[in-house]
Amino acid sequence: MALPPLPKNAPFSAEDLAFLNQLVQRSTPLQRSWLSGFLAGLDAAQGGAGAAATVQPVSVQRPRVPLTILYGSESGNAEGLAFKAKKVAAKLNCDAKVVDMGDVDVAAIAKAKNLAVYISTWGEGDPPQRAVDFYKELMSDAAPRLDGVKYAVLALGDTAYVNFCETGKKIDARLAELGAVRIHDRIDLDLDFAKAASSWTDALLEKFAPAADVPSATVVHVDFKGVPADDEPAEPLYTADNPAEGEVTALINLNGSGSSRETYHVEVAVEAEGFTYEPGAAIGVLPENDPALAADVARAAGLDGDAALVVKLAKGFDITTLSRATVDAYAKLTGRKDVAKLLEGDAFAAFSADRQFVDLLSAYPEKLTAEQLVGLVRPLPGRLYSVASSIKAHPGEAHLLVGAVRWESHGRKRGGVASTYFADRRKVGDKVRVYVKPNRHYALPADGNRPIIMIGAGTGVAPYRGFIEDRVETGAKGKSWLFFGERNFTNDFLYQLEWQDHLASGALSRIDVAFSRDQPEKIYVQHRLWQQRQDILAWLEDGAHVYVCGDEKGMAKDVDSTLVKILAEPLKGDEEAGRARLKELTKAGRYQRDVY
Repeated sequence: MALPPLPKNAPFSAEDLAFLNQLVQRSTPLQRSWLSGFLAGLDAAQGGAGAAATVQPVSVQRPRVPLTILYGSESGNAEGLAFKAKKVAAKLNCDAKVVDMGDVDVAAIAKAKNLAVYISTWGEGDPPQRAVDFYKELMSDAAPRLDGVKYAVLALGDTAYVNFCETGKKIDARLAELGAVRIHDRIDLDLDFAKAASSWTDALLEKFAPAADVPSATVVHVDFKGVPADDEPAEPLYTADNPAEGEVTALINLNGSGSSRETYHVEVAVEAEGFTYEPGAAIGVLPENDPALAADVARAAGLDGDAALVVKLAKGFDITTLSRATVDAYAKLTGRKDVAKLLEGDAFAAFSADRQFVDLLSAYPEKLTAEQLVGLVRPLPGRLYSVASSIKAHPGEAHLLVGAVRWESHGRKRGGVASTYFADRRKVGDKVRVYVKPNRHYALPADGNRPIIMIGAGTGVAPYRGFIEDRVETGAKGKSWLFFGERNFTNDFLYQLEWQDHLASGALSRIDVAFSRDQPEKIYVQHRLWQQRQDILAWLEDGAHVYVCGDEKGMAKDVDSTLVKILAEPLKGDEEAGRARLKELTKAGRYQRDVY
């Protein structure tokens, strides 16, 4: 199609105008696009619009490739990978945008030409909380066709769970069923995912880029410094791969002597430069195993007396998890058919119930080398705890609330790795390795005048201590209401004196408690919510944000159902309408959950 000539009144001489007309008429769309970028960059370089920019010559060989990077994340790992992929994509000439499954529907994804999916599996094969609605829509009969969409899936999971990476596997299969074209094989990654995820992303992005057969050209690239993407989360300075060293300065059991619980308030002083966190974040701890368990594992492998191996197992490897992958590796290593049979049918579920790695070695003993034993186990992953403090109130410190986990099964006493690390193997003055795991989907409202309703049981009260401390330090005026549940008032009212002080000062407006075992009938936080439903509705009308922290399968699930009923009551009890209203609050960031 012929282009119209440049107007005769253009600010050029007749000779220049004739030359420009000839140049424009015979140029390709790519060449005109390049020329536009060149002129914009030249203008910036000479102090025109965008004077804060720097100008650099770069080689561009092909038009920018549209790419949608879709993620579903529970603890932030998939989200972090998605934004890292965006940075790599930009270097490979991709026009990439990152999309949270909680903010999009499947119809929008159907319009994507290229789709990279980073998805974690939560619990026993479930999608992350914010991804639930998207996942249900994708799996439904109403899902749109995705013909022409090129895609690939990176799945994150934990081999400690039977349904390892189940969400990623199902999304991968469903996208293909709907007509999308898989251009790179799915990868399923355990907790030590970083290196493999980086390599997979690099290989995938090269496939998304078109063949480099477009004539190359040199353009001016305008680099606007200091302007990060609005939706990109800031990366913490200290991570699991680069932890900070802290010192335990307080270690206090908050439960009374008559309690069946052990809940430790732990204070860690961190002098590392740049160590900081926001209310609602998690503090990761790199723990160590019980040396006695490490010695038992070495002994079960026929390596009794190898002190160096015991130290190595205690400090760096996951010697508690018994996964299908571990059983499979042990069967192949030893050639034992009886071990291989554990992977058939329901045999693994029956054997692994409440057993650990040491039980496998003890039940099917074989003499191993130290190298073989270490090769069977994965690196010891960090454990995350909701931070129970505000760094504004406690500069250079992070406070944790740790419930000690202990039980006995199959004739062996057992304990949680990180919880007994603090309860049994750390004391004041000891060093620990910690890092920060931000959670931008569990945070105080930016407006300090907004009311907040905080719901938690047991250690689920931890983030709310940080919330209130932060609001005191910032002078926030918004109302606050705490619902807290535990077993007994006398022995289990965690941070009781602090809550009473906050009530007296007005920093905490209201508190409702549910001590389940202080009366014949069990009373939980969801019962208190229902009793106060009219006031809850009034607070919501006033713009309140609602937070839930605790056990997903128990408390958090029941609280969710109760909130649906509360929201449904003024809508003639229509629970579908109540659920829709709760979804609206979630989308608006006014219903946030930190559950486990």
